[in-house]
Amino acid sequence: MKRISVAVASSSFSQSQQLRAALTRLAVQVTANERGLKFSEEELIAFLNRSEAEVAIIGLEPFSKRVMDQCPSVQLVCKYGVGIDNLDLKAMQDSGVALGWTAGVNRRSVSELVLAFAFGHFRNVFASVHKMRDGKWVKEGGRQVSNLTVGIVGFGNIGSDLAALLKPLGCKILIHDLLDKTREASLLGAQQVSYEELLHTSQLITFHVPSTELTRHMYGQAQLKQSSKEVLICNTSRGDIVDFHAVCTAARNGDIGGFAADVFPHEPFDGSHFSACPNIYLSPHIGGNSKESVLAMGMAAIEHLASYIRKKAGAERFVHE
Repeated sequence: MKRISVAVASSSFSQSQQLRAALTRLAVQVTANERGLKFSEEELIAFLNRSEAEVAIIGLEPFSKRVMDQCPSVQLVCKYGVGIDNLDLKAMQDSGVALGWTAGVNRRSVSELVLAFAFGHFRNVFASVHKMRDGKWVKEGGRQVSNLTVGIVGFGNIGSDLAALLKPLGCKILIHDLLDKTREASLLGAQQVSYEELLHTSQLITFHVPSTELTRHMYGQAQLKQSSKEVLICNTSRGDIVDFHAVCTAARNGDIGGFAADVFPHEPFDGSHFSACPNIYLSPHIGGNSKESVLAMGMAAIEHLASYIRKKAGAERFVHE
């Protein structure tokens, strides 16, 4: 059987020695994004065609209809990560390009980042660390995260995992989802409510939804007016879920308690403009980037590749027999 050509577009996958070693054990021909490039659509086309890739391992790169049309050798996309809004699923189906994707493999990594933002903000850790660096000794311990009212928007793998972490803290957990998640919520001590009730009541609002026409800018000027002046808004999902400028302005003006963002309208994002804003917390899309999560996402993609190889080998044996 001829070696399958695999193009690894994701830079973090390409730079992981463990994942590269696991790929090598499959005896495939690998072309990796070793320079850590963030591919545009045009650059991705050139990268895939250069190796005549039959399989593409895609992270956040734009796998569009145009990419498919110009890269006819690609038969399978193995998704490195859980978000699939960068893939044109309809075009993939029309073109016969298969998708290997496992949902939820990075949920604990993202959930922990939300907790880190919550503890850093409410216990005044972030502000205290900055003051200490400036030689200021200010004992303001903030308030405990325990017993907060937390609103979770989107109750899928990550939202439900976050609820499981919050439950032992005694938080009042409100969830909002397009689907009826009443039973799943009740098992974790949470209550499903309307979006409006969640906005009015929550002291922490955290978003865990995909980017769709329904969710883009689902938190903006109108929702800010419905929220508490002490609320912390946390976005670790996709950069266009919240109106970034509106929420930053609200945090800077003291209209809300704070804004934590791990995702941005465009990436990479220059956060230096907010260095003087003590209640705006920005991190460079590290939510699903823990060592454990990188390995889990990568191994899930590799398993889809291995399954494809096994099926292809079986089909070839059947033809020859």
